Amino acid sequence: MIPKAPFGRTGHKSSRVIFGAAALGQVSQKVADETLELLLRHGINHIDTAAFAPWLKREPGRFFLATKTGRRDEKGAREELNRSLDRLGVDHVDLWQLHSLADPIEWDQALSPGGALDAARLAKEEGLIKWIGVTGHGAQIAATHRRSLERFDFDSVLLPYNFITMQNDYYRENFDALVKTCEEREAAVQTIKSIALRPWMDSEHRRTTWYQPLESPRDIEPAVWWVLGRKGVFLNSVGDVDLLPLVLDAAETFSKAPDSATMQALMERTDSIPLFV
Repeated sequence: MIPKAPFGRTGHKSSRVIFGAAALGQVSQKVADETLELLLRHGINHIDTAAFAPWLKREPGRFFLATKTGRRDEKGAREELNRSLDRLGVDHVDLWQLHSLADPIEWDQALSPGGALDAARLAKEEGLIKWIGVTGHGAQIAATHRRSLERFDFDSVLLPYNFITMQNDYYRENFDALVKTCEEREAAVQTIKSIALRPWMDSEHRRTTWYQPLESPRDIEPAVWWVLGRKGVFLNSVGDVDLLPLVLDAAETFSKAPDSATMQALMERTDSIPLFV
């Protein structure tokens, strides 16, 4: 079973691997059901985003449930929340996240009066959500999340974290500072792109991930172990159901983070390229 850790201040002990349910976007019901069995075998108890009402009816109360909104205005965000609750077949979610909040103009709109944050505050008062998070991508996102935490005391953040991304001095400095602030505030830190290899070099995507991932167990294991080696962070799983078992197997056998020499060798062996510059 994959170990669990406190998910920030929520009081919930989440599996250190969180299932990124976008992986189910293009699969059959049979594959989705097989994926649920896989999650249960590994002890996954936290799911982020998808319409899987049948799962929730079958396993009531088993999963910490997160979803998100990409709308920046209060009205649009509330409408999106209502649709999410309806599709999930639930009367509330545990975590609602302002998704991909990176663009400066959208950031200001979402966090200003009449923005998506107001929708989140009201929904929390009404019991439709319990906690409020923020997510994002890109080289600037660690710095942007730091600004977001100055504007509002978010309960969780989500952003990329892998060895090659952390070789960027600017990103590393802001990521480390962000994690320190989150530790002080007891905000949860979720990470994505643990097994990212490089941007796709051609139009023929063999996987459902938007980036080209590592694919062999030999390469996936050290990449996953490196992320889990950072105490307190959570690893949101890969958006491809065929690679998901490899990530979960690696997480279940985690013992300690590989050293920098091992990770540098992995980068050189696989010709890794940063996703963001």
